[in-house]
Parts: sequence; structure tokens; C-alpha cells
Amino acid sequence: MAFGKNIRTFFEGKWHEGDVAVMRAADHGIWQGSSVFDGARQFDGVAPDLELHCARVNRSAEALMITPTVGTEEMVGLALEGLKAYGPGQAVYIRPMYWALDGSDLGVAPKEGSTGFALCLEEVPMPSAEATTTLTRTRFRRPVLEDNVCNAKAGCLYPNNARMLVEAKSKGFGNALAADAMGNVAETATANVFMAKDGVVFTPIANGTFLSGITRARHIANLRADGVDVVEAVLTFDDFHAADEVFLSGNFSKVMPVTAFDDTSYQVGPITRQARSLYMDWAHSAR
Repeated sequence: MAFGKNIRTFFEGKWHEGDVAVMRAADHGIWQGSSVFDGARQFDGVAPDLELHCARVNRSAEALMITPTVGTEEMVGLALEGLKAYGPGQAVYIRPMYWALDGSDLGVAPKEGSTGFALCLEEVPMPSAEATTTLTRTRFRRPVLEDNVCNAKAGCLYPNNARMLVEAKSKGFGNALAADAMGNVAETATANVFMAKDGVVFTPIANGTFLSGITRARHIANLRADGVDVVEAVLTFDDFHAADEVFLSGNFSKVMPVTAFDDTSYQVGPITRQARSLYMDWAHSAR
């Protein structure tokens, strides 16, 4: 089921109106989980880092050992072509996707060169500037590269994220703050995470257990350019309880302030607002 409206789908060489069917019952991707995707955003007439998101979906395909078939430049062109159907005031989620069509070796391994591709556009509003969320701990952890394709934005990773999110919702929280295999903070169920303490910004060091996001990198660069000290470090749950501010970073909402982590409360503070303002100024400068 789509989570947006006003959907357009590029599949098999042309654009289709609506949420069209793209997989068959025997496609490897549907029964063996060999699918990858990426997410970019258009809002206020701009699509920040669209090229980086398109390039990453190709790297994700390679990490999952399926063959990417659309070059980055071509994919960007397709997205921009499809976005012409939307007005500048419409916020659109941009989702390129690959999946393996056929398998080899008893059907388990994806067959090289046999890949499906689709590009889905959905109108989905940006969260309001006043939106916030809350966090809680989860018993589920991020995998390591030896267990799963942590270096890809792969569909097969998301059932674990869903377990985290469902557990958090059942406890009355908006999201889950998840640990890596060593017990240190990695990210949340849906986004990378930042915290601020005494004017310094910290974020979990990219240790291969989670995707170091494109938007995360933008926040680090923007804040450092504005004179803020940003440190990538090994962080514990106690570090987050002691933080002055916490915010999430992801393509969907760009900056999402956190107002509570279990029994610890936070204000939406100046660094969180600064990160949002810097990102929006940067994004609109590319218009």
C-alpha cells in the first residue's frame, strides 16, 4: 500500500499514472528478498542531492549482488522528467528501485544481469517545522556486515527496523534508538541520529552497521562550515540521556527534533533549529 498520493511510476521504458504492479509472483525479489531502493525528495521546487541518491541505489544493487541497469545521470533525468507533472508547491518522495528477476544456484542467488527497475514518485507532504518525535530503547539491534547487507539500502533490512518501530509504538514512543552489535548507539529505526552537549554536536561513528546517510553528511558539513564542532564518536545510551538536544536526520524529514528518550526530556534547542535552517538554506541555494 502506498503511503503517498498522486503516484507516477516509471517501468519498462515509460511513465504510468498510479501505483502500477511491477513484480511477478516468481520474481526473485519478491520471494528471496533481493530488492534495493533509495529515497530522495522534491520540495519547494528543489530536489537536494538527487544525484547522490541515484548513485547510491546503484551501489546498493551491487552490494546485494544484483546488476544495476540505469546509469546515475540517466536516472536523474528520468526523475526530473517525471517530476514535471508536479507543481513547485507539491512535496514528492522519489524512490528508484531494483530487484532481481531470476535466480541461480537453486534459485537462491540472484542471476547476474537479470534485474527489474522502477522509479516511483509519490506526493507526500514534508513534516511541519513544529513536528517532533520521542525515542525509546529497543531489544532489537542493527546487524553487522557479516550478517546482512548493511552497506546497502536493501528491502531485506527493513523487517528488523519494523520490529524496532512496532516495539517503540507499543510502548507509547514515536521511534526506537537502536544499538549496534557491541551495544553502542547506532541510529534509530528510521533515521540517523545526532545529539548536542555543551554546544558540541555528536553523532555515532559510521562503523558499518548502519548507512551513513546522505542527509547526515550534509548536516555535518553545514554545521562545521557554520563554526559548530561536530564529532563522530562511539556513543552510549547514557550519552544520550545526558544530552542537551537530540534530533534525527534523514531524507524524509531532513531534521526531526526529539523531545524525549525514555524518561529523559529535551527542549527543541538552538542547534537543532540551526541544523534545520542551514539545511534549508543550502537546499534552496541549489534552485
